[in-house]
Amino acid sequence: MVEDGRVVLADALARAAGIDRGTGVAAARMLAPAITLLARSRSREAAALQTLAGWAGRFTSRVSVTPDALLLEVGSCLRLFGGLDKVANAVGEGVQAQGFTAALAAAPTPLGAQWLAQAGTAARCSDGVDLRRQLDALPLDVLPERIATVLHGFGASTLADVRRLPGAELARRIGVGCRQLMAKAFGELPDPRADFVFPDRFALAIELPSSVENAVALLFAARRLSFALSGWLAARQSGVREFSLHLLQRQNETRLLLQFSAPTADQRRFERVLRERLERTTLAAPVDSLRLEATQLTALPGRSQTLFNDSNDDREAIGVLLERLAARLGEAQVYRVAVHDDHRPECATRQLALSAAVTPAARSTLPRPLWLVAAPQQLAEIDGRPCRRGPLRLLAGPERIESGWWDEGEANGDIRRDYFIALASDGCWLWIYRDARLPGGWFLHGYFA
Repeated sequence: MVEDGRVVLADALARAAGIDRGTGVAAARMLAPAITLLARSRSREAAALQTLAGWAGRFTSRVSVTPDALLLEVGSCLRLFGGLDKVANAVGEGVQAQGFTAALAAAPTPLGAQWLAQAGTAARCSDGVDLRRQLDALPLDVLPERIATVLHGFGASTLADVRRLPGAELARRIGVGCRQLMAKAFGELPDPRADFVFPDRFALAIELPSSVENAVALLFAARRLSFALSGWLAARQSGVREFSLHLLQRQNETRLLLQFSAPTADQRRFERVLRERLERTTLAAPVDSLRLEATQLTALPGRSQTLFNDSNDDREAIGVLLERLAARLGEAQVYRVAVHDDHRPECATRQLALSAAVTPAARSTLPRPLWLVAAPQQLAEIDGRPCRRGPLRLLAGPERIESGWWDEGEANGDIRRDYFIALASDGCWLWIYRDARLPGGWFLHGYFA
């Protein structure tokens, strides 16, 4: 990566060829004629840091963004993640999964951690003694370029050399800024940082490096957005039942609505549904950028761990299956059945979308069968008694259910029935009714379990 005619970032192959930060463009081409030089884009870097800051909310709510670094305060959550090594490894794996390459370091002070990462030490300091030892060995390149140049003229090459110089004389020659920076890095002065403010509404966009004509190829960029959404939800202790992915084209926009069976903040579930939908999407025009939006949040309750470390959650597994089926077959083909507040049996349930919240309805105090037949079946009648493979024994009833004139045509419109619980000769418990309207008759309407 090049800025102002000099290399500011080199990958492993470039460093192996002798190219490093500060190398001129001409020298870089001489050392590696096949090198690819990319112009630095600070706007894209800032956008990437904002995306990562949102994702980092899954680890801690104390996140700070600098122009070239992301600082996470993890000291208060080390026990939750199992120690410094585990949380640092998890952060590194998450950054890599999003396609970024990051230099990681951990230290008791934010500036100390930033300098250690900038030097590529991958240090994980747990106390002040280890921090001072690691910082003393750092080269002067971690300091601002102007200060580093002056200190090199004094014969210093490491931060330990600078600390041995007379403080008053050093401050007189190069200003107090250097001494203050050193004191903050070594923990001798406080170094408060402004926290990243997680937005109240999640709407994040990402510009693609080039136009994409295949929807499946959008998955990599969409994963970055879903990672950020997962972290943002974790910081807010919330979940979503649905979110929308907007595919922005030059003259059009395609909106994909992704729905879930229950509120979730699990990035793995987000990715599975994203993959299913994108694999079945045909683009009418190339896509230039993506935008992910989530507006309706639901607070997530805390979850207790199982006694025997049984990680199989049957309810979550069923939810994942329903989400994948909806993504493959379409939201209209996969739905849930919910109780509806209506006294007529045919209208007592309704279809709800997979992502719709279920509102509890008033339940009848009278017994109701688990299984209703698709259409009432007429029963034989002998001497006024209903029969099904023999006479039926009436156990309870009658219960009068009538009216429904307001929606003529649905569930036979206006009904007038007397319902009974009956016992058949084969031991089945039945829900039957006698139609009070002409021509009357007995009908089977359901089975009790």
